[in-house]
Amino acid sequence: MSAGAIGGTSGAATTPTGGGFAAITSDQFIKIMVSELTKQDPLNPQDTSKLLEQLSSIRNIESQVNLQDQLESLVMQNQVASAGNLIGKVVTGLNDSNYQVSGLVTSVRVQDGNAILELDSGNSLSMDRVTLISGQPTG
Repeated sequence: MSAGAIGGTSGAATTPTGGGFAAITSDQFIKIMVSELTKQDPLNPQDTSKLLEQLSSIRNIESQVNLQDQLESLVMQNQVASAGNLIGKVVTGLNDSNYQVSGLVTSVRVQDGNAILELDSGNSLSMDRVTLISGQPTG
């Protein structure tokens, strides 16, 4: 049995569906690595540096995924906090149909990862489509 690739023992590590390497934990990788090392020919050992490189790569990918998740969370928190500061202010912007709407911001909700302003006019306005912010209601 060839131990040249990590997938030689377990198809789970190389399967592209279901997350591939992103779905494998460090503990699972170590079990696969130990299995590979115990099944290789002692008179013709495989290059263990490649296994260590792959372990390092998995750790880097895992760190990047965690960092991206944390950054997305921070961006959402910042967007909701900014939108919350608009409660009680009059805003104008383009709705999803590209019609200009305006009104007093009464509340904020999150939908599909975006902060949505609820206006007293009954309209909704995505935070990223606001074109004008007024401090006081008109009229």
